[in-house]
Amino acid sequence: MQKGIIVAGPLILDRHYAVDTFPDEGRLVSVHDIHEDVGGTGNLIIDLAKIDAALPVRVSTVLGRGSAGRSIIKALDAYPNIDKSGIVKSDEGHTPLTIVIDADDTHQRTFFYYAGVSDTYGERHIDWDALEGDIFQLEYLLLTKGIDAPDGEYGTHAARILAQARRRGMKTSIDIVSKKGAYVKDIVCPSLKYTDYCTINELEAQEVTGIPLESDGKIIKDAMRPVLEKIAEYGVSRWIIIHAASCSFGMDCTTGACFTMPSLRFPHEKIKGKTGAGDAYCSGVLYAAYRGQSIIDAMKLATACATCSLSEINGTDGMPAYGETLAFYDAYKCPVEFEKL
Repeated sequence: MQKGIIVAGPLILDRHYAVDTFPDEGRLVSVHDIHEDVGGTGNLIIDLAKIDAALPVRVSTVLGRGSAGRSIIKALDAYPNIDKSGIVKSDEGHTPLTIVIDADDTHQRTFFYYAGVSDTYGERHIDWDALEGDIFQLEYLLLTKGIDAPDGEYGTHAARILAQARRRGMKTSIDIVSKKGAYVKDIVCPSLKYTDYCTINELEAQEVTGIPLESDGKIIKDAMRPVLEKIAEYGVSRWIIIHAASCSFGMDCTTGACFTMPSLRFPHEKIKGKTGAGDAYCSGVLYAAYRGQSIIDAMKLATACATCSLSEINGTDGMPAYGETLAFYDAYKCPVEFEKL
């Protein structure tokens, strides 16, 4: 019997304030709408729960004081297949919160992020005996101080957590945030030794490998294989998948085979929002891995999931069930679905 997918990392409440225009410093502007969404790992958690209502989705995180934590729990309560027993309540600080200012005139968003107790998250919050799963997904490297902390034995605390998950028979997967700097490699690479599935975007792949993947806003096709091979050298054991706006490319590390796949031909006028598209892509990869499918099937499903998320302002609202997602892929797929690199 399959045990499900564990998603570990920061659960964040995104509180949106809609304004006509973003104010200059020291100026007052009226807010004409307020709404809340679950962010951080919440996008991935809800996407997985919606793809398959029978899939056990288990959460490992820490929430703190304040109403934000209660709002997050209430949002997750809408999905019976989300197991919240791994959520630890802490008095060390407040629940993570992002203030999002949505400006009507420019359609731009400005973010103010408060980490709160998510910076304390670590192995001490994980009850390994109670937390069972087939895949352990750890989010987000480069965002929370606790999992990025140095570890004398494993390199980072994140690597220690992933190694423990493997020892307990789970496949492991990671997600990172897009940051620049030499320290990116120092934090990410130790975890790759203990990672089975690595799903990142092209900007993150550039920082991890030091190999440019973009020129004038376009993917450098000749760089795809070297980037994948470099990440494989760091220790990823099964799949490496890198997604960009125009395409994705991946390596089956068990065979060395590399592939590229175009994005779907989804009409631009149907795009309502891009928030959570990366999380939606990751949900497709994880679900395909959970079902024992091939990397090609994973990339197809992930591409469809990411495109579905574009159909609504809130990324998770656009996520349909598995069968509908496959039909969506067939409706908008390109004539050439994938190529070998």
